Amino acid sequence: MALLTEAEKRQVADTISRIERETDAELVTVLAPRADDYVYISVLWAALIALVVPGLLNYLAGWWNTSEILSVQWGTFVVLGLLFRIPAITSRLVPRSVRYWRASNLAKAQFLEQNLHHTQGETGMLIFVAEAERYVEILVDRGISRHFDDSTWEDIVRRFTERVRRKQTLQGFIECIEACGSLLKEKVPATHERNELPNHLVILD
Repeated sequence: MALLTEAEKRQVADTISRIERETDAELVTVLAPRADDYVYISVLWAALIALVVPGLLNYLAGWWNTSEILSVQWGTFVVLGLLFRIPAITSRLVPRSVRYWRASNLAKAQFLEQNLHHTQGETGMLIFVAEAERYVEILVDRGISRHFDDSTWEDIVRRFTERVRRKQTLQGFIECIEACGSLLKEKVPATHERNELPNHLVILD
């Protein structure tokens, strides 16, 4: 997972500052290393396999007594429960729909937490990335959405998502901010100088 250096974070902040000089939109960028730890998914898979393995072994190797079956079940559950906590393995166990659902929920929560719904003129814009899920979402308030259809951001999101897949998160942020800025300055041009929200990249724990 690509972690941004302080210099790279400043690049993102500088790009936001430059774009916001040309538009009344308030851009906030949020990077989440992952949207969820998915512990419940790991436990579920471990439990399901632990239920099946003793029966399979008993069928193939002959009759086992109750204590032996319980020992195998508990051992299987504990070992797999720990193994499935490894991020590289967990990501393969979680369905894409679940990963995207969790990432989308976190994006919406961040829109509210970063106060993007309280900006003057309702011109808040969130650019959200969940890196492990390779998920990118752009959320805008009513002052922007009245000028743009949701489909406007689809190509920008697609390109950014490809950057995240290639572990080029910084380049993705820069390109996304600039692409959004080119559209925003046409429909939501700067009318006065202000900066209601911080420009730095917010990185979630």
